[in-house]
Amino acid sequence: MAKSEISQLRDEQVDNLIILCDEAMRATPENVKRFIEPAPGVLAQSKARQHSLIFGRRGSGKSSLLRKVVADLTIDRRPISFVDMETFKGHSYPDVLISVLIKSLQEFESWLETAALTPATKTTFWNRLFGKAPERKPFKKNPTNELIGELRVIIQDLENKLLQPEEINVQKKETSTGNFEASGNAALKKGPVEIGGAVKKGNTDVKEISEGYKSIKTEYLHQNILKFQRFFNKLSVLSEGPAYLILDDLYHIRRSDQAKVIDYFHRVAKGNGLWLKIGTIKHRSEWYIHTDPPTGVKLGDDAKEINIDISLEKFATLKQFMQKILTNLMIETPPITVSGLLNTTAVDRLIIASGGVTRDFIGIFTKSINHARERGPDHPRGPRIGAEDVNLATGEYGDIKREEFKLDADDDRVALEDSFAKLVAFCLNDAKCNIF
Repeated sequence: MAKSEISQLRDEQVDNLIILCDEAMRATPENVKRFIEPAPGVLAQSKARQHSLIFGRRGSGKSSLLRKVVADLTIDRRPISFVDMETFKGHSYPDVLISVLIKSLQEFESWLETAALTPATKTTFWNRLFGKAPERKPFKKNPTNELIGELRVIIQDLENKLLQPEEINVQKKETSTGNFEASGNAALKKGPVEIGGAVKKGNTDVKEISEGYKSIKTEYLHQNILKFQRFFNKLSVLSEGPAYLILDDLYHIRRSDQAKVIDYFHRVAKGNGLWLKIGTIKHRSEWYIHTDPPTGVKLGDDAKEINIDISLEKFATLKQFMQKILTNLMIETPPITVSGLLNTTAVDRLIIASGGVTRDFIGIFTKSINHARERGPDHPRGPRIGAEDVNLATGEYGDIKREEFKLDADDDRVALEDSFAKLVAFCLNDAKCNIF
């Protein structure tokens, strides 16, 4: 038995397993096939015909869940757009909203050009991206192409608006005369429009009209909301069902802009065959502001909350979920197995060390493999990964978590780091033990 266990830790397939784990730590369309539902019903709730805010810690699997939603709804030929909000990090309002609108509509355009029209018989396309072909027939080609044409005009208009300054002063001047001599001047300042002129004329009438006004991007967005609503109504009729817009990692855009972005899409979507699915970190997000009128969406009234975090309080459920993840990865690297590679105590220690966060669980696991290999097969701790290997890997992985902590803390960083230092001091100096 010992020889078999040693061969598992030293097997070349373990190297492939490490590579596979590194790839699986990031949510990509290719990793959808490895998706494991964190709790019963979560996937079904995420695909339901309702607006949803999906909360979870960094690395908990929000993006993986949303990627799975994209795949399943596409196979059902439901129009869908997936937008990674990290792309717009640092953008200010209203440019951030216009940019997200452009990207959202571009994704719908791409979907209409491919998934909407590709026949189920083209198995190379469907199997490569989604694993199976749809049962619903393709959309009608002519009306689909007409809608794509309308969509391109909308996108071009948005792109032109994005390139303009946030505020433009516009002046129009018309003069109607007979025989006369005229001279005039007009000046645009930040305040009111200033106009001056002199006219020398005979018996003919002179008509002069001058207008000054501001064209602002936010006004453009308000004025064009009906146009976006009409598009989604047409899309809903064409697809014989609703469309879905997924905004992943909302927390990457400025917190002060988050509720405004959600609010606009909610107004576009309401009653127009569009459902919003928004993934984010709860403590870094603001989805509702009590203003007059309110801005954003209110949980319970406008949108459903879906929390995918599984805490250590539900240890049995969490252990079952994490073991499924390992087993699922090891299916691709035979003959490696969970029991052949890890001690039972190591699995429990991995779960505690990761705090139930999937990405951290996998990251610490791969580092534990390296530590177990370094100590050699004849070490007293045995030929498999043990709890001490996990402890060493956790310390090494801690630097990564400290960097993430700095990113998540924002303005509270100093106070939280001070509290963290006090907690460490208590554990090591007063209690004389660490968390294990």
